[in-house]
Amino acid sequence: MTSDSFLHSFSGAAGGILAMTATYPLVLLSTRAANETKSENKSTYRAVVDLLKRDGFFGLYNGLNSSLLGIAVTNGVYYYFYESARGVIVRSRSGSQALSTLESMLAGLIAGSATTVLSNPIWVIQTAQTVSGMDAVSAETPTTVPPPTRLGLFATAARLLRTGGVAAFFRGLGPALVLVVNPVLQYTIFEQLKNALVRRRRRTTGRTAIRLTDWDFFLLGAVSKLVATGSTYPYIVIKSRLQAGHAAATRYRSTLHGLRTIIAEEGIGGIYKGAGPKLLQSVLTAAILFASQRRIYELTKVTSLSSSLILESQ
Repeated sequence: MTSDSFLHSFSGAAGGILAMTATYPLVLLSTRAANETKSENKSTYRAVVDLLKRDGFFGLYNGLNSSLLGIAVTNGVYYYFYESARGVIVRSRSGSQALSTLESMLAGLIAGSATTVLSNPIWVIQTAQTVSGMDAVSAETPTTVPPPTRLGLFATAARLLRTGGVAAFFRGLGPALVLVVNPVLQYTIFEQLKNALVRRRRRTTGRTAIRLTDWDFFLLGAVSKLVATGSTYPYIVIKSRLQAGHAAATRYRSTLHGLRTIIAEEGIGGIYKGAGPKLLQSVLTAAILFASQRRIYELTKVTSLSSSLILESQ
């Protein structure tokens, strides 16, 4: 029978693909906003209008292919390591299957660190695709001028390798590792909120076995991601600029120096550029992910068990 960690990994990857596809235009807008200079600052509405004029409707999905690959790898690896670490922790003691706050953070730290290192090259490619053409074409560019050629996944990877070598695929790894705290916070908050909800329903219903609904997972995922992303957003801006090869980012000697530089040159609002669409996208993505991951996991487990029984009976 397929291992439980692998089933969580598969369902996490599938749920991530579904969630990313549904919310990708917000990913693109927040990434572009985080990479705009002060002189290019514009509202989300203006960014949408300019993008639609320049690239058409499908411009909102530029870089989706690498994003789907990235989210599948990220979620698949994260869920595999998280559930593996969770299993080791639970087996090391007897009693409750629920993780404590410290145990949730430890499992999240292990999973997040492994995921960040393995998936960083994919997100560098995705960010490069997303911001391509930002400097070549502005809102004032005449509509008669054709939009810049959009490079595909492999063409973008080849260009990065040609211009920056292997090191280019690990741009922004420092702040990305700092941002491991984001999923650690998210999954810790989610786990503790879920445990609290289960305890409350046990008290009110008198039943021992409590089954949470898809709507429960949707809301718990949304709340946990809102807190996590809201707390770490300035580092998301730094990571995005470094991964995109942002011209200003070459002057950042470190993550903290980059934060200080942005605040000095662009004001406090600089480290929150694109926060609106990013928070909306992150919350919706997490909500859809947690709800769909649980459902896909249950369906996959039933299918796996059925397949195993059929094979054993032959």
